[in-house]
Amino acid sequence: MNFKEILSQPEGRRLEFKEQLPKTSDLAKTIVAFSNDAGGELFIGIKDNPHEVVGLPEDDLTSIEEQISNIIYTKCYPTIIPDITFLSEGDKHLIRVTIYRGNTPPYYVKDLGKLHGTFIRVGSTNRQADENIIGELERRKRNLSFDSEIVLDKPLSALKYDSFKQIYKDKTSEDLDLQALKKLELVKDVEGVLYPTQALILFSDDNLRNSLFHFAKIECARFKGTKSETFIDQKTISTDISMQAEEAYNFVLRHINKGATVEGVYTISRWEYPLKAIREALRNAVVHRDYSLTGKDIKVAIYDDMIEITSPGLLPPSIDYSAMESRQSDAKNKIIAPVFKRLGIIDQWGNGLKMIADELKEYPDIEFKWRETGLSFQVQFIKKEFVKQQELQQELQQELQQELQQELQQELEQELEQELQQELQNKSLYAEILLILTNKTLSRKELSVELGQKQVSGQLNKIISKLIEDKLIEHTIPNNINHPSQRFQITERGNTFLKILDQEKK
Repeated sequence: MNFKEILSQPEGRRLEFKEQLPKTSDLAKTIVAFSNDAGGELFIGIKDNPHEVVGLPEDDLTSIEEQISNIIYTKCYPTIIPDITFLSEGDKHLIRVTIYRGNTPPYYVKDLGKLHGTFIRVGSTNRQADENIIGELERRKRNLSFDSEIVLDKPLSALKYDSFKQIYKDKTSEDLDLQALKKLELVKDVEGVLYPTQALILFSDDNLRNSLFHFAKIECARFKGTKSETFIDQKTISTDISMQAEEAYNFVLRHINKGATVEGVYTISRWEYPLKAIREALRNAVVHRDYSLTGKDIKVAIYDDMIEITSPGLLPPSIDYSAMESRQSDAKNKIIAPVFKRLGIIDQWGNGLKMIADELKEYPDIEFKWRETGLSFQVQFIKKEFVKQQELQQELQQELQQELQQELQQELEQELEQELQQELQNKSLYAEILLILTNKTLSRKELSVELGQKQVSGQLNKIISKLIEDKLIEHTIPNNINHPSQRFQITERGNTFLKILDQEKK
């Protein structure tokens, strides 16, 4: 990747720019965060926002390299071996620090200890890991997953999972007997007693699932407009996880449209969104979500302009959504994923992202976006034409407003025609008062002075009342017309009257 390509990349999960060598603590946090996640590159000598190569003094490169190596060696644990290289862009020099994904997480800042010094990358920031995330990193080191852990709260013999047994039978034509449970690692033996794993709890209809995983649900909502302020419809899907994706998919179907297009002599039915891609995204949200994160559920939001699916947990380090065409496979839940494959919910390993990419080619009017937001992963299917339609609607509204103003102008001309004719024939105080108030506000007494009157006359009061009635002038304090600081000011209607009067005179 050349410098132009590097500078075009935003800071994120695997990339960070620094104008100069960061403080020791900040550098150590970034290094352990990269090591705990997917790895990353730190460029020193590049200014952020906007990205610009400012460079480092050439004579200082070696000493800066030694400082970086010493900080990583003395401040980070377990041992992290960076790849530090010098780069040049014209006459400017910079340093690239490459950190690879670590094999023995969690990595942490020594001074802070494991509990307070473990950091992960969330977007372009380093975030302190909590105990749940540290536990996930520990499992990754042992090549285990959260769903494979044993639950000792209730033995298998007391667990209710009849619904899942029936679903398994319907989908595979096989019985979910003890042999199958052991083969799928849904149960494990502890001193001669079989206990369920976290995965089987999630597949069960036992009360234990609701107490341990009350957050393992999908919140679906259809919103009015493009903001999440007003619900049209909503549904909470809290069944066992084998049925959640399909129920969420059916919710989506209820709230999107199916139209018809003509191809040649045939009329072809077509949904407004790529259904296969949406179904795959929903399945991925259920299969690959992080069930160890408490208090977080999957959210499916349908707006006028898009469908948005948010799943708890960051992407596995080896998955890259920017390379959807390639077949990628990395199951975060190593027990749940094979069960889903047996049930036919997962079609083929590594085929999901390619399926989404392939169907999106048939929907050039839909833009697909993805991002990591907080400790969640989000995908969006956005209608490209919606923005254009909104812009067109605004143009139409502006045209309508102009037409309305023209109608009001005509109405004003009709209403004030009599006054105009009188002013043209005999000049009176009516127009003179308007001219006086054109660029200032005056009280009743100040108006009489401007008109050369010794005191406020009855005629002046009568004309002021008529001007107010015709909405050509107004009070500056409308809520208290007897206020001692009350003044009169000309209105837009009054200015228009003067313009018409001037045109008629010409």
